[in-house]
Amino acid sequence: MYKRIDYKTITDRMNEPRKFIQVIMGPRQIGKTTVVKQVLKDWEKPYLFFSADNVPATQTNWISDCWQSARAKMKTQNLSEIIIVIDEIQKINDWSSVVKKEWDYDTFNDLNIKAVMLGSSRVMLEKGLSESMMGRFEEIRMSHWSFPEMQEAFGTSLEQYIYFGGYPGAAHLVENQERWEQYINSSIIDATINKDILLDTPIGKPALMRQTFELGAAYSGNILSLTKMLGSLKDAGNTVTLSNYINLLNDSGLLTGLQKFSIDLSRRRASIPKFQVYNNALRNVYSDCGYPDILTRPEKWGHVFESAVGAHILNYAFKERYEVNYWREGNFEVDFVLRKKNAVAAIEVKSNNRTTNSGLQEFVKKFKPKSSLVVGNGGLPAEDFFRINPADLLK
Repeated sequence: MYKRIDYKTITDRMNEPRKFIQVIMGPRQIGKTTVVKQVLKDWEKPYLFFSADNVPATQTNWISDCWQSARAKMKTQNLSEIIIVIDEIQKINDWSSVVKKEWDYDTFNDLNIKAVMLGSSRVMLEKGLSESMMGRFEEIRMSHWSFPEMQEAFGTSLEQYIYFGGYPGAAHLVENQERWEQYINSSIIDATINKDILLDTPIGKPALMRQTFELGAAYSGNILSLTKMLGSLKDAGNTVTLSNYINLLNDSGLLTGLQKFSIDLSRRRASIPKFQVYNNALRNVYSDCGYPDILTRPEKWGHVFESAVGAHILNYAFKERYEVNYWREGNFEVDFVLRKKNAVAAIEVKSNNRTTNSGLQEFVKKFKPKSSLVVGNGGLPAEDFFRINPADLLK
């Protein structure tokens, strides 16, 4: 079975001396549980694996029971260390407080019990960590599958990756687009919105949340004001409501609204968003042009390509912790601007229906970025771009 690079990261962290709880997080359906099970299968030291998948949410003592099992095994077998792994941890109410209590007990009593926590809900994991676990955990961030991973594991072509995105569970469905769409809608979009967001966050208008996602995803790669969005949505409320929904969708790893690049932080926050999905499958599940027909329509394919470039950049941003913006000033525009601390990089996308990149030249002149790059016609070939880590452009 194919092993992602995260396999080594998790193995290395588990081999380190006990210091932090390791929390593995990322969007749904990218193989977090699978890679942990791969690590454990090859692990030669004692461990216990638990899943909260079918445990009632109110049964908080279940976590303590898991820890007691680890302590009992450690004592009866005279072990010097043991690792406890709990999957779907976010499904238990107040899970972080209980984990904190058990971890602190082991620390006080010099028990060498290491802990790995993971779950399907990125937004619920992050909320729990921010509430109770400060200073006790370390994140291992996993992202959507890259083109080289999909190609090596499933034989995915570049064009297929650009259109269908990087969900391993959907790789065998691309020959039947109707089945593929059902999978993306039910296993990813519905599960994330209904189980991760609506289950844990009071939302006054759930239908509006779904509409906001669908419209934003359909416009992935495009700048669209929230005021204009209001005119396209039913019972839309106000721009503050939409902005809050977009923030929740971003925290869940579905969709974000990129802000305009500016040295002034307040101007960035007040800008019109450029919508961008984290995985191009989330955009093209709503496309009115199926694959491979869209390959024969250069203008539509150009929009798909730019969104795929943005998704690639955004995925690595989650792992590498850099900002992603766009830049526009007058008639000049740059598709993506990356920033980490004082380093800036600019990326312009040139598909078949776009032939100019004067905006990039103007941006370079004005901001002097660490690097600038044209992706597509006349620049770095698409296949080469989808093989790089965009964070390298900031070094």
